[in-house]
Amino acid sequence: MPATTPAWTTPHDVTTRLRKRWESGIYLTDLAEETDWEPVCIPLRGPKPGEITRHYEAVREWAQSWATTAARSPLRLEHRRVGGQLVGRNDIPHQVWVDHREDLWKLLGVTNTVHRYQALLASARATVPQLAAWMAAHPMKVVKLHDVWPRLEATVRWIADYRGPALYVRQIDVPGVDTKFIEHHRATLTALLEHCLPADRITDAAPRTNFAARFGFLQKPAYLRFRILGGQTLAGFRELTVRTEEFTARPPGVTTVYVVENETTYLAFPSQPDSIVILGGGYAVTQLSHLPWLHDVRLIYWGDLDTHGFAILNRLRRAFPHTESILMNRSVLMTHKDQWVKEAGPTVESLEALTHEESDVYRILTGGDFGQGVRLEQERVRFCLLQEALADLRDNSQPVSRLAGDRLLPKQ
Repeated sequence: MPATTPAWTTPHDVTTRLRKRWESGIYLTDLAEETDWEPVCIPLRGPKPGEITRHYEAVREWAQSWATTAARSPLRLEHRRVGGQLVGRNDIPHQVWVDHREDLWKLLGVTNTVHRYQALLASARATVPQLAAWMAAHPMKVVKLHDVWPRLEATVRWIADYRGPALYVRQIDVPGVDTKFIEHHRATLTALLEHCLPADRITDAAPRTNFAARFGFLQKPAYLRFRILGGQTLAGFRELTVRTEEFTARPPGVTTVYVVENETTYLAFPSQPDSIVILGGGYAVTQLSHLPWLHDVRLIYWGDLDTHGFAILNRLRRAFPHTESILMNRSVLMTHKDQWVKEAGPTVESLEALTHEESDVYRILTGGDFGQGVRLEQERVRFCLLQEALADLRDNSQPVSRLAGDRLLPKQ
């Protein structure tokens, strides 16, 4: 039809409209819920009487296209009579009908897809009825994942039926299912399990992104790495990595705990009496909140001189208000200007647990007083300043109120 002719409904328009409805899932949901089929009627926007004379050839071609389509497809075409004294009466396409579900499947070319969906639905009804209800409500998600759906169903069934002691996700014993499969389909499995499992088997407090915690699986333990300072050992070791959950008691004789971020700094940390140094690991320092015995020691943190370093300090001090910091002040920052680097993605959150001096530096960093994203990494600070800071701490030691009096194990 010429570009200047009105936009009359074409067979392609009708197919597009029906496919959009199909993709919404409404037709498969009705099928799954055994809802009686109601013939679908789609009105056609066609020429008005006055347009027949102006665009006679275009009208004829349009009507012929519909006649051809009706002859070759399962659509049922209805006409209406238009015109009058000027152009005479003409029967033109008025609306089309889809009389049966099977006609729609054929028109859209989805017959095989429907059969696969019905087979998957029948399997779920026989093994996990609750799953079938979810599949009826979300048919297009099932269609999209049809090739892996049997494994998803088997995984849900295995978890729902399991009644033994807590396991790791790795121990789910379903053919073709491993931890990578679980992680790749985590969002779908989470939705399925939330629908199928009883409430007492779902930990609502756990985020939906933490599959293991949400559904009662064992999680990878958190570890803490620390060194015994001062030449002493613990059970014959100068350095240990232990499970955080098992680090329930203060090592014998320890009265001071240092927390640093950089591994090289951690390994080179100077000898200190009655002390250990812990490798903090950025925001993983939050793990320390599970060690109540840290309330009974002098706790000293040294992090990067950047916004996140102060955010980590703030988080640690919220758990342990007596936390001190070293080398996180304006003087250290300004004497290392040639060592500054740029911090990617600085934070601007409010840090209420900082001291006045710390807040001053944090304000400088967030305010861009010396440029945006100023950062002084811990490993760039002159090592002699650490030695001086430790000497000052020894000279100004303040006993913690609940410290025990035992000493470290003897030197080896």
